[in-house]
Amino acid sequence: MERALFLIFALTAVVAALNVLLRRHPLHSALALLVVLGAITGLYVLLGAYFLAMIQVVIYAGAILVLFLFVIMLLNLRAEEARLERRPLFRWLAVPFALLLGAETFYLVRTFKENPIPSGTSVGLTEAVGRELFTTYLLPFEVTSLLILIALLGAVVLARRG
Repeated sequence: MERALFLIFALTAVVAALNVLLRRHPLHSALALLVVLGAITGLYVLLGAYFLAMIQVVIYAGAILVLFLFVIMLLNLRAEEARLERRPLFRWLAVPFALLLGAETFYLVRTFKENPIPSGTSVGLTEAVGRELFTTYLLPFEVTSLLILIALLGAVVLARRG
């Protein structure tokens, strides 16, 4: 049963992620992103990481996605889309990056044939997540917060131009 649920959630996440990339309308992509976040929440629940599942729903599916929708509606994306159509080089650059991503995915699937997280650990519990964030992963945590701040400032600057 658990394996079937894992496959359902994983396939749903992969198909919805492809929809995020392939949809031309940004609102449809944002809705597909909501499906991805929901499927990842299901995977967290299967791992027993209830805290991460709750955070996934509250922060990512709730707050971040609402922010994305706000930015999509605030920006004039039709003008940006027309500007991108004039640069066909970007389409050709996507091919080697897609091949690189496929090779990386193949390597990861081949490397992790078994579940790397042993059962009975404290993975996903609040105390374990907090301890790891503020000890082992403090630098990536701070860098990520700076990147999010820069992205937010960039969105504000882009919104002021229009």
